[in-house]
Amino acid sequence: MTAVVSSRWIRHLPARVLAKVGEPVRLSPLFNSKAYMELLRERLGGFAVEPDHRPHLVEALRWLENAQDATPDQGFARSYSMAWDPYFRRRGWQPSYPETTGYIIPTLLEAAHHLERPDLADRAIRAAQWEIEVQLPSGAVQGGYIGQGRSPASFNTGQVIFGWLGAFEVTGDDRFAEAARRAGRFLSSCLGSDGTWRSGYSPFASPHATLFNAQAAWALAEAGVRLGEPEFAALAGRSLRMVARRQAESGWFPECCLSDPTQPLLHTLAYAVRGLLEGGRVLADDDLIRSAERSAAALAETVRTDGSMPGRYASDWSATVGWSCLTGQAQMVNNWIRLSLIRGESKWLEPVPGVLKFLKATQNRFHSDPGIRGGLKGSSPVSGAYARFQILSWATKYFADALMRHEQVKTGEAEARLTEYSLA
Repeated sequence: MTAVVSSRWIRHLPARVLAKVGEPVRLSPLFNSKAYMELLRERLGGFAVEPDHRPHLVEALRWLENAQDATPDQGFARSYSMAWDPYFRRRGWQPSYPETTGYIIPTLLEAAHHLERPDLADRAIRAAQWEIEVQLPSGAVQGGYIGQGRSPASFNTGQVIFGWLGAFEVTGDDRFAEAARRAGRFLSSCLGSDGTWRSGYSPFASPHATLFNAQAAWALAEAGVRLGEPEFAALAGRSLRMVARRQAESGWFPECCLSDPTQPLLHTLAYAVRGLLEGGRVLADDDLIRSAERSAAALAETVRTDGSMPGRYASDWSATVGWSCLTGQAQMVNNWIRLSLIRGESKWLEPVPGVLKFLKATQNRFHSDPGIRGGLKGSSPVSGAYARFQILSWATKYFADALMRHEQVKTGEAEARLTEYSLA
């Protein structure tokens, strides 16, 4: 069912605007003016893009600060919904999300260094302490958000390991190292001798399409090397090599999606690429890095002239949807930059400026609502199927990472921080 919008604000839009969308304007009754105006701005060409990344980075970090301040604890809100969300049954800020809080921690620690802002490090350490408070007795991290039950999830556990390792390196506090060890033992218990994940599946994702768990295997490898736990690294290597064996010759990954493995989401494909790349770096396994290169090269070929990329891919790397997954695009910028550093090859930087320009054009840096201003949406257009009408903590995190990394590439600092800034 739709309704004709007759509110005063839409009736008095300029004629050139109404011509873009047609009249009468029809909306789902779940929409509101904020959600609709974001969609309208996209149709008019998006938001102002600064050549300098810094204004975009500052606003993205401010959104993450607001996301932490919006919760009753020290976690980061899962997202901000501009429209009434039928799953959460509300608009606005959603509850704390242990998974994404875990890998936002390294982002804030790096931003504290990059911008000389120790207050961001303070926020990160508070979040890492909170993650210990909500860690399950098994060492696992729960799936879903706070208040959604406490079922263990291997993928989420790996993501929070990154946060604890980052906090340990900055503070030297053994509590973070021990939390990461406990999490590593849980992940180890979930892996079969062949590297296949036998347990620890999140109830919020398909258990039959989890090659994106390469990201969790990378976390286990990092914990093994950084904490002196060689059995963690050995198990991680088996798991990553299993992912590489299942990869198609074209670089495409079957069984790599939260919902539909026949047309995996760019978000989860990017996780698999990053897991193989960084896992290969940590374990000094060049075959794993080459597997990551095949996928990263194929995805670079799908970047459109405006810098957008398809949100889902068929096995021949053709687009299966018309919308873009902004999270996945930000992840791929990070992947390409990391590849350029690990391989020492500038060719991997070629798609980066165009994709970053596209992402920056989707960021609203001037909205009065702190839940909208500065964050990165799930999809472009914002009405796309991935996190429809939501600003996402994980998308904003990867966007901030990408902006910082690209700044560091341009100043020459990135090469010096090849290993230090690898957890985010």
